[in-house]
Amino acid sequence: MRCCGVFYFQTKEERNLVIYKDSIRLQGSWPWWRWILTGLNTLALVLSIILSWHYLVGGSMVGCGGGSTCEQVLNSQWSTIAGMIPVSGLAVGVYLALLVASLFIGPATEAPIRSLAWSVLLILVGSVAGSAIWFTILQKWFIGHFCPYCMSTHITGLLLAALVIWRAIKEFSKQSNYIPLTNHAKVENVSKATPKNIIRPVPVMGLALIGLVLAGILAFYQINFTPSAVYRDGKSQDKLPAIDYHAVPMVGSPDAPYVVILLFDYQCPHCQKIHFMLNEAIRHYNGKLAFALCPASLNTECNPYIPQDVDAFKNSCELARIGMAVWVARREVFPVFENWMFTFDSGDSWRPRSLETTRAKAVELVGQEKFSTAWSDPWIGQYIQTCIRIYGQTIQSGKGGIPKLIFGSHWVIPELYNADDLVMILQKSLAVPKP
Repeated sequence: MRCCGVFYFQTKEERNLVIYKDSIRLQGSWPWWRWILTGLNTLALVLSIILSWHYLVGGSMVGCGGGSTCEQVLNSQWSTIAGMIPVSGLAVGVYLALLVASLFIGPATEAPIRSLAWSVLLILVGSVAGSAIWFTILQKWFIGHFCPYCMSTHITGLLLAALVIWRAIKEFSKQSNYIPLTNHAKVENVSKATPKNIIRPVPVMGLALIGLVLAGILAFYQINFTPSAVYRDGKSQDKLPAIDYHAVPMVGSPDAPYVVILLFDYQCPHCQKIHFMLNEAIRHYNGKLAFALCPASLNTECNPYIPQDVDAFKNSCELARIGMAVWVARREVFPVFENWMFTFDSGDSWRPRSLETTRAKAVELVGQEKFSTAWSDPWIGQYIQTCIRIYGQTIQSGKGGIPKLIFGSHWVIPELYNADDLVMILQKSLAVPKP
C-alpha cells in the first residue's frame, strides 16, 4: 500500500483487524427489525399515554360515546389497580422502560450492558404478553365488551413480544463471525468486546417466563382482591327534579320509606344485570325499599348529554317511549313487559330486543288501540326528559354512565355481581338506612 509517497506494507493480521472493525461498524447500524421494534414500542406507549390522560382528565375518548362498548371497558372497575392506579399508567412505565432498554441492544454496546438490556427486554415483553392475554380475557368474559384502544395496545404488545423473543434467539444463538487473528492479544481483546453467545435460547424463554409470572401476579391480585362494586359515586350540588313515585314505573311500593331512583336503558347490558337484583334487595329490606324506574336513553335523539351516538344505543329513545307507553296503557302488565325486555330466550348471553319485536310485544300486552292512545300521551316525553335532566345533573368530570342509582343527592354507578353487592352500596355509598 502506498500513502503520501511512502510504501506501507500491511500485515495479514492488520488486514483482518480492519475487516473485522468494518464489520462491527456495519453491524452497529440499525437493522430493519430494530426500526419495527421501536415503532411498535412507540405506538403502544402513545396509546397508553392517551388512555392514562383520559383517566386523569375525564371526558370521553374519540369514538367512545356514553354507554359505548369502549366506554364500558374504560369505566370498568378492572381499569384500575386498587381503585387508584390506572392500568394504562402502569403500561406507560413498562413501555417507556422497554424503549430505553431497546437503545442498548446493538452490537456497538459493551457486552455486559448489552446482555442486561436484552434481559430486561425479555422480562418486560413477557409481562406485556401475559397482561395482554389477561386483559383480553377480562374484556371477553368479565366485562363483556371490547375497547378498540385497549385491544390495539394489547395486539401491539403481543407483536412486540414475539419480535423481541425471536430476535433474542436468532441474535445470540449464532456464533460470532469475528475473524481469527494470529496476534493472541488482539484476539483476546476482540473476544471480550463481542462474546459469542450473550443469551442462549433456553435463558431467553426463561426470562420471558419471569415476565409472564409477573403478569400472573397482577391477574391473581385482581381476581382475589375484587375491586369495589362501586365504579364511581358522587353527590349532586343542584337540586334534582322531583318525581311523583305514584305516577311512574316502580319496582316495589311507591309508599316504601326508602325509594331509590334507577336510571337505565333498555339496550344496556349492565342494566339487564341489575334488573334481576332489585326484588331480592327489596326482600332484604322487608318491603321498606323500592326503585323508581327512570329511562335515561344513551342516544342524542333524546339525550343532549351524550357526546356522540354509538350503534349499540341507536334505538334507545324509541324503546324508552314504548316502555312508558305500556306503563300508561296498562300498569298491571308493565312488570311482564320489563322482565321480557331483560330476559334472553336462547344462548349464553343477553341481547337487547329489537325495535320491531318490542313494539309487537307491547301491542300484544295492551292491545293496539290502547297502545296508540298511550303513545300520544304527552306525559311520556315529559317523564323521559325529567330522567334525562337527572342524568345530566349527575355527570362527573364529563363522565356519565348507567345504570345509576340515586338516593337524595347521592348517586352511584355500580358494578354488581349479586344482590349482596347492591345492598352494600345502597347502605355505604347512598346512605340508605339499614332495615
